[in-house]
Amino acid sequence: MNEISLHNVVPNVFSQRHDLHSDIWGREVALRRGGIYLVEAASGTGKSSLCSFIIGQRRDYVGSISFDGRDVRTLSTTEWSTLRQRHLSILFQELRLFPELTAWENVQLKNQLTHFRPDAVVAQWFDVLGIADKRDSLVGMMSFGQQQRVAFVRALLQPFDFLLIDEPISHLDDDNAQRMSQLILDEARSRGAAVVATSIGKHLPLPYQQTFSL
Repeated sequence: MNEISLHNVVPNVFSQRHDLHSDIWGREVALRRGGIYLVEAASGTGKSSLCSFIIGQRRDYVGSISFDGRDVRTLSTTEWSTLRQRHLSILFQELRLFPELTAWENVQLKNQLTHFRPDAVVAQWFDVLGIADKRDSLVGMMSFGQQQRVAFVRALLQPFDFLLIDEPISHLDDDNAQRMSQLILDEARSRGAAVVATSIGKHLPLPYQQTFSL
């Protein structure tokens, strides 16, 4: 997949407002494979909604979204499943980890399905992100910042053309944010993929090609 286009998209909850000042809502926006994009927004302006619209989890918006020119509302369940397995990956703001499983078990749930990276590479990512010592810890007993890094590793364990990361460093210090940024760049460049990051202030130190305000 090479392009995600938004055509005058506005969340239903905002559709009756006439005071929207946004670079995305109600505009023509194109996100292209290989690009690095930042979406900056105040809390409650719809950045998580935007991610949910793009991955097809929600449809409560007016306007249209298209993938390579095809309106996503026409996609079948099977086609959505293929897109999420091969073309779209997301790090949710709320992470969606299993607290009763260890950090390693959480990421292996996906890797055992995708067989995308050998265990040695996954272990190296844990080490780079400073959570190697938490490999066998229950996620429910880890800090939120540690959980963010576990969820991030999981998001990398599949093919993707677009990586959506929703407030990925809200609980990380600058050093760990830098490590995550370098890993994102390495993976995105090796795959020729786009990165779409959201932020309410603190954002990943990446070479953004375009910044949008919601």
